[in-house]
Amino acid sequence: MKFVQKEFSFVYEEKKSKFMAYLLPYKDFEEVMTRLKKEHPKARHHVYAYRYLNEFDQIVENSSDDGEPRGTSGRPCLHVLAGNELINTAVIVVRYFGGVKLGTGGLVRAYSDAVNSVIGISEFLPYEKKISYALIVPYGTLSLVEYVLNAQNIEIVKKEFETEVKLILEASEEAFYELEKSLPLDTILTKL
Repeated sequence: MKFVQKEFSFVYEEKKSKFMAYLLPYKDFEEVMTRLKKEHPKARHHVYAYRYLNEFDQIVENSSDDGEPRGTSGRPCLHVLAGNELINTAVIVVRYFGGVKLGTGGLVRAYSDAVNSVIGISEFLPYEKKISYALIVPYGTLSLVEYVLNAQNIEIVKKEFETEVKLILEASEEAFYELEKSLPLDTILTKL
């Protein structure tokens, strides 16, 4: 499985209709949908599909035809996302009608081609399940530990400053295994 970290877009044309496909991280879906509806108020349709993992590691999928004939737009977009093994990713296709009706088969092809086109120009990262750990660090060791975390691409989600510094970290199980080998002895790493 893979996902996108930022938004990508591609304009696909079919018989004078424009299909503007936007591929984006699922967490940005609501914000981008609101923005696109403001940017394209005269667009006929704002079709979408998304796939994400919930807290139980189950894939949640949803799509909308937004006024297109049932099953001709949202579902094909979702099939393209699933076929490319995308997760935590959404696609929004803004359609401007060009005056020529495409028919149900034409709509399915046009929406699928638009999503495939934006996927073709997008950059992906492999998905890996992240877990959380707490790391207790003395103030004098903090800069060294932050350097090590940055070098190993371990994300600091939160910092709490008390008698010592408590860092909440997120990364893969393998990353934490490697991290334990390079931490100073005066730190305490515990799984959350």
